[in-house]
Amino acid sequence: MNTAAEHCLHLPYQPPWDWQQFHSHYALRALPSVERLTPSSYSRSFRLGEISGWFSVRPLVEQSALELRYSASAAPCLSELQQRVRRMFDLDAEPQRITAHLADDPLLGPLVTRNPGLRLPVAFDPFEQAVRAIVGQQVTVKAAVTITGRLVSRLGEPLLPGTDGLERLFPSAATIAGATLDGIGMPGKRVQTLQYFAELVASGELRLDLQQGSAALIERLCALPGIGPWTAEYIALRAFGEADAFPASDLGLLKAPLWGSEGISAKQLKSRAEAWRPWRAYAAAHLWHNYSGG
Repeated sequence: MNTAAEHCLHLPYQPPWDWQQFHSHYALRALPSVERLTPSSYSRSFRLGEISGWFSVRPLVEQSALELRYSASAAPCLSELQQRVRRMFDLDAEPQRITAHLADDPLLGPLVTRNPGLRLPVAFDPFEQAVRAIVGQQVTVKAAVTITGRLVSRLGEPLLPGTDGLERLFPSAATIAGATLDGIGMPGKRVQTLQYFAELVASGELRLDLQQGSAALIERLCALPGIGPWTAEYIALRAFGEADAFPASDLGLLKAPLWGSEGISAKQLKSRAEAWRPWRAYAAAHLWHNYSGG
């Protein structure tokens, strides 16, 4: 592969699909030097095994597809790269089927009908998303991005050659586990939680996958010190795109305008969400969209 054209392919999807949803998601969460967002594109560095590089996607106006451009170094892992990018942008969802199921709910239905193209933004790398979720416990999204950015600045390896503002790779589990994180901006117990988690992942003792199902992963995560149901459910949703994951205690879900000025309790929400199975994560996407004013 020697030409730019050979480093480009198209990833089709079943419409509707909403680029603006993904743009808004990454506008709040993009990590400097790892990710770059423009009005019409998203780019990031990546590492798959021993291979590192970058990729960029943009929506194609004239067809239901994303254009994927990638570094020459990605050629040996192109199949996996495509799969991960498809998962990131939820390109394999069945919007009509999901909408038909959720539209029956008397309160949620109007939201779903108004925004039928909402999908599940999913992380490129499960470990990176898990780190973000642990860092994000009890802090704002902005604060979590700032702290995670410090991890990248201190510990992220340079991407060689870098391109268009993508200069670093997200730190590996082994690197985070063995680092000195004084002054990183987190309480000591959360630092301990993060480094213990990273140590388990680095050693292979904790596998971040859904081979035994999402319930088993959530159970494994909840057994770790400092990781509760919200963090575990959020990891299942954002790291793997698990369609039925549902972090019922999430503030954005509890305070969505849909529920009125008093909101709803986590217990009430969890009970109500039973009717949304097996698409509870998509219901969450609509509630988050409602909470953010979309």
